[in-house]
Amino acid sequence: MLEVKIFTLYPDLFPGPLDMGIYKKAKENKIWDLRVINIRDYSTDGRGSVDDTPFGGGSGMLLRPDIVAAALDKNTIPGEKIIYLSPKGKKFDQFEAKSISKLNKINILCGHFEGIDQRLLETRNIEEYSIGDFVLSGGETASLVFLDALIRLLPGVLGNLDSTKEESFENYLLEYPQYTKPKDWEGKSPPEILFSGDHAKIKGWRLSQSEAITRRQRPDLWKKYLNKKNEKH
Repeated sequence: MLEVKIFTLYPDLFPGPLDMGIYKKAKENKIWDLRVINIRDYSTDGRGSVDDTPFGGGSGMLLRPDIVAAALDKNTIPGEKIIYLSPKGKKFDQFEAKSISKLNKINILCGHFEGIDQRLLETRNIEEYSIGDFVLSGGETASLVFLDALIRLLPGVLGNLDSTKEESFENYLLEYPQYTKPKDWEGKSPPEILFSGDHAKIKGWRLSQSEAITRRQRPDLWKKYLNKKNEKH
């Protein structure tokens, strides 16, 4: 079971959408579990203050290291993975998701204001991840995206084990186009090869479509795909 702890200023945001559909069922089946820790509970001034102005000046406020550290130290043990979602973190992608999903315990720290005191990141060996080249108002929404990507990879969450093998980003390729009923819709029909019953040809068509889409939409992934393909030859 994957045990997840979320450290946040806004505990009411959780579990949010992760309390629905396959995620709720997986939680009920004890495939994963969630505990939410309110950082404000570790404030020392009786007013729930958790931030202060940055040394050297500048706009905004920073989360105080002593308060966040108290929350972390009380609820984690040495060696547990602590993740801080930040625009300056390393890129979180499908390969990182696969790696992290194999852990038994993860702790996610949700930042706010202008961020967190650097000393906290260094002394608690916190790993920084970014979900994209954009800025959010807080780490809560980012953590939901992060957990969504992880939980669906856990054994038993998705009914079909092949579901994750043909998705976008597997082998650096974007997913091929998909079609369903009705066959004729607004004058458009799916490619005839999908009705051929020839699974080898269908597989080949899907691969060619994935390659074309990746080459057009994501040249960065296309380059990685070609490099990996060449390594096999």
